Amino acid sequence: MRSVETNSSFPLSAVKPLEELASYREFCLSQTLKALQQGRRKRQISPVTHQPLEPCGETAGLEYGRCSQTGSFFLMTLPPASAWTQLLEEVNRFRHSPEAFHFTHARSRSDRVYLPKLEWIQETLRFQRLVSPAVLEVAPSPSDLMPLLKESGLFSKGFTSSEQDASKSSLDQEPVEVALLLEALDRSDDPEALLEAVRKRMVTGGLLFVTALVVSGFDMAVLGMNNLYWVPPDRANGFSLKGLTQFLTRFGFNLLEVSTPGVLDLEIVQAHRQRDPSIPLSVFERQLLESDEQTRMGFQSFLQQQGLSSFARLVARKA
Repeated sequence: MRSVETNSSFPLSAVKPLEELASYREFCLSQTLKALQQGRRKRQISPVTHQPLEPCGETAGLEYGRCSQTGSFFLMTLPPASAWTQLLEEVNRFRHSPEAFHFTHARSRSDRVYLPKLEWIQETLRFQRLVSPAVLEVAPSPSDLMPLLKESGLFSKGFTSSEQDASKSSLDQEPVEVALLLEALDRSDDPEALLEAVRKRMVTGGLLFVTALVVSGFDMAVLGMNNLYWVPPDRANGFSLKGLTQFLTRFGFNLLEVSTPGVLDLEIVQAHRQRDPSIPLSVFERQLLESDEQTRMGFQSFLQQQGLSSFARLVARKA
């Protein structure tokens, strides 16, 4: 099984600046609370292990539960499925509006977020000798990645489906050789139904690409619920790396790559600390943040090597 590191580096301000996050976070929280006015579903068991969730903290009054066996986090109270669909659509529209930082940093995000994902997919297809497959991307519409996928010429056909639509398997759906769940499991209100439906649509031997922000990563482990990037609906589910790998294998996928090639863990903690000096840090964590650039880069490389960065990417084959 492969584990890939990255030598690329870019500043936090280029892709998701903390100082510009407020309006997006406020919109996500207000829309989530609005959706909950339409009804509430209580999630009490872990989608990974089916063991009871233990309350572990709140984000703006929205409670998360922890899977005791894997350390994964899950939003415990969800609105009805139809309201969740509408919530994801509203948030995606706002994400593409001039009011959100994603709009002003669109070019930078394309260069530093989407193009590297395309290169990763291209390299994996070449490594696995898969030529001109059909691809399904599970993402809100409009997709930022699908235009790049089509322009690449890598795929014979490309389909985009929202998390909710993708969760509804149908016999008349065209099968695909490749499926992309790029942070889709993070924002699904029913990750089990989503993964099962995607699995059914994939041909045997097909490749599944997954990215996720994992709570076992350094910045989430240090900041916990003080992490301002941790906001529903984008982060309805916070798998740990252990939980994510266990989740995929339970649904009949063989893991080909498990990597945590994140480059922003230390910078995320540092940005939060500068914003709020009262955030508690251990002596060791303070030493890291105050160390020279070479030491910080070395530690970030260590996080990648040991599977301890908060950005995870996986490739799995349908058995």
